[in-house]
Amino acid sequence: MMSSSSKSNATDNGSEHNFFVNNTIRIVNCHAEGECGDVIVSGISDIPGDTLWGKSRYIAKDNRLRNYVLQEPRGGVFRHVNLLIKPINPDAAVAFIIMEPEDTPPMSGSNSICVATVALETGIVPITSDIMNFKMESPGGLIDVTAKCNGGKATQIRVKNVPSFAGDIGVSLEVEGIGSLTVDTAYGGDSFVVVNSEDLGLDITPDNAKQLVEVGMSITQAANEQLKFVHPTNEGFASHFSFCMIAKPIFYDEDGVAISHTAVAIQPGKIDRSPTGTGCSARMALLHAKGQLKKGDKMIGRSIIGSEFRCCIEEELEVAPGVKAIRPSISGQAWITGTTEHRLHSTDPYPFGYRLTDTWPKKRW
Repeated sequence: MMSSSSKSNATDNGSEHNFFVNNTIRIVNCHAEGECGDVIVSGISDIPGDTLWGKSRYIAKDNRLRNYVLQEPRGGVFRHVNLLIKPINPDAAVAFIIMEPEDTPPMSGSNSICVATVALETGIVPITSDIMNFKMESPGGLIDVTAKCNGGKATQIRVKNVPSFAGDIGVSLEVEGIGSLTVDTAYGGDSFVVVNSEDLGLDITPDNAKQLVEVGMSITQAANEQLKFVHPTNEGFASHFSFCMIAKPIFYDEDGVAISHTAVAIQPGKIDRSPTGTGCSARMALLHAKGQLKKGDKMIGRSIIGSEFRCCIEEELEVAPGVKAIRPSISGQAWITGTTEHRLHSTDPYPFGYRLTDTWPKKRW
């Protein structure tokens, strides 16, 4: 099966908007704790929309830029790409829109760490001290960044995430081929359904990635059919669950710090290689709601490949009347791996790429 190919020119497919400034897009390739988070630094014209969320909705609906950079022959299901744009909020030094394989989410921890790293190491935000403090604007809101720098390299990025909160706790979910599961739901910059890995009989190891993602997609599909998530303040956020977090029960290191070892299944069918910053935030919100973590408590998020984010509950707040929330921070490191220039010739038969189900699974819902 092949889908989403197009033989029309990328600057004209029925829309008046022309994304491309000079037919060349410059991308800085980057990963945060193993998860690809490339950053478009030039070559894209202004995106329509009065707010950053509105601009991200335009990109999500239009889909041309997403398909151009994410799909083969330029991309692949493993790739996330962030678009740097001029901030709307005057307090922000950088603004970015996140493009993931099937979603254009409000926020992403690993992607924000990549964006901050690229901004610093390429001089978009000049490094003027060993500790850099600045703000970035994501579609989900303004986030604070603290970066440790040494010799022109960002050695640690700490991001204060958007308010995160628990949804349903301990609800029943019927999953085809699995049976009845008890799950939690939460928001950490995007929406999650969370399931205990022991209930699935699956260890969180690289060798189990295919099974984990197949089960995760089935659970996410069931959650979208049977449960409900509504963001209390962002009316534009569609009522849906984006991700399934398959989580080992919390355990503790020798210092008594909680360790959250998880595998997050991302549409249309891949496991996050990083510990998933929004997932860490969602899990801390659940642990806070259950009385297991409080303000000032720390948590280590650990991924399927063993990479880690250092997390902390920075604030306790209400995201809306009666909806208790936390503001978590996520710390990790990203590495620039190279630069890419994408060019599009008028005779290229695949300006918006294509998908093959051998590597890009068909979306289930």
